[in-house]
Amino acid sequence: MRSIQRTLLWWLAAGLAVGIAVATALIYGQARQEANALFDYQMKQLAAALPSQFSAPVAPPFDSGSPTGADLLHADEDVVIHIWDGSGRSLYLSHSHPALPPQAELGFSNAQTNSGEWRIYSVQLGPAVVQIAQPMSARRTLAAHMALRTVAPLLLLLPLLGWLVWLAVGRGLRPLREIASEVSARDANTLAPLSVRNMPEEIAPLSDALNQLLGRLAHAIDTQRAFVADAAHALRTPLAALQLQAQLVERAESAEARQEAVGQLRQGLERLTHLVAQLLTLARQEPGAVPPPHEPIDLRELAVGVVADMSQAAINRDIDLGLDDKAGSQATVRGDADALRILLTNLVDNALQYIPRGGRIDVRVSEAAAGVELAVIDNGPGISAAERERVFDRFYRVPDAPTGGSGLGLAIVAEIAQSHGARVFLEDAAPGLRVRVVFPVIA
Repeated sequence: MRSIQRTLLWWLAAGLAVGIAVATALIYGQARQEANALFDYQMKQLAAALPSQFSAPVAPPFDSGSPTGADLLHADEDVVIHIWDGSGRSLYLSHSHPALPPQAELGFSNAQTNSGEWRIYSVQLGPAVVQIAQPMSARRTLAAHMALRTVAPLLLLLPLLGWLVWLAVGRGLRPLREIASEVSARDANTLAPLSVRNMPEEIAPLSDALNQLLGRLAHAIDTQRAFVADAAHALRTPLAALQLQAQLVERAESAEARQEAVGQLRQGLERLTHLVAQLLTLARQEPGAVPPPHEPIDLRELAVGVVADMSQAAINRDIDLGLDDKAGSQATVRGDADALRILLTNLVDNALQYIPRGGRIDVRVSEAAAGVELAVIDNGPGISAAERERVFDRFYRVPDAPTGGSGLGLAIVAEIAQSHGARVFLEDAAPGLRVRVVFPVIA
C-alpha cells in the first residue's frame, strides 16, 4: 500500500537535492566568471609591472631592476611568462612547458596545448612582446572551491531540513489519521456525521463526502428497517387468515363446505402472492437499491403492450380500456423498461379495481411542456383532495377501497417515478381520476 507521507517525503527530499544541485551549478558558474575576471585582472597587473625595455636575453631568476619583479614572476608556478624582442628572439621563458603559440595575439585569447586549455594575455612593451599564460584548470579549481564553500552550509543543514520536512508532513497528515481513527472506532449502528471542526481545507472535501455517504447510508438503513416493519405488518394479517382458512378446510364436514373453504383458501393464497410480488417490486425500487439503466424507451410502444396485457382483465369486468394516442408527439424517455411497465400496470390495475362495471379507462401518451406525459384517466369515483397526498404512503388505503388490495400500488408508482426523475399528479377528471406522470425531456 502506498504511503502519502513517504511519497511526500521522497518528493520533497528529491526537490531539495535538485534545488541544491541547481544552486551549486549556478554558484559555480558565477564563481567561475568572477575567477576569470580576477585572474585576467592579475595578468594585466603582472604585465604592467614588467619593465618597458628589454635589450638582452634574461635568464631566471629574472631581475628587471624592479624590487618586486621576481616576486611577480614566481608568485604562481602555474603562470608562464614568455618575452620576445622585435625580431622574434626569445628573451625570457619562465617555464619550458607548455609550448605556447609562437605568434602572440595581442589581448586575451585561449589556446589549446598538450597540457590542456590555457588563457593567454599578450601585450607589447616597446619593441618586445610579453605573453602571460595561465591554465584554465586553475580557474575551474578555484571556482569549484568557492562554490563548495558556499554550498557546504546547506549540505550541513540538510539533515535539519529533512527533519523539519518530516515533522511538517506528519503534522499536516494528522487530520487524516484522526478521521481514520474516528471511523474505525465506530460500529455499524453509529452513522452520525464526522466532526469537521478545525479541519484543513484539503481534508474538508473528504470529510464532507464521508458525511454525505454516512447520511445516505443512514437513510438507506432507515428505509430498509421501515420496509421490513411494514412488510411484517402487511404479511401478518393474510398469513393469519390463511391459517384460519386451512383450519376451516380441516373442519369441513361436507364436500360442499370443504369446497367453499378450499376456494377461500385459494383466494387468500392469490392475495398473499400478489402482496409478496408487490413487496418485492417495492424493494427493487427503493432509492439507491439498483440504479435504473438509462436506455431510450418508447412510452407509446410500452403503453400498447400494457393495454394489450390488461385487456382481458378489463373485458372480464366489462370495462372499456383503450389507448388514446396522439401520433407525432414526443414519446421517448430514458430509464428501465421493466420498471416503467410495472408503473403503468399498477395504474391501470388500480383503475380496474376502483371503477364500477361498464366504466372507461383511457391511457394517453403525449408531449407536455416539461417533457413527456403518461396519463391514465378513468370515470370512477376518484380520490378526494384530502386523500391524494396519503395514497402514496405504503399500505395506506382510502376508507371506501374495495377488498383485496394491499395499499402498495401507488407507493410503487411513486418510487419508480422518483427513480426516473418524473413527477406524479392526481387530478379530477370530472368525473373520475386523472393520474399524470411527467418525465423530463430526454438529453
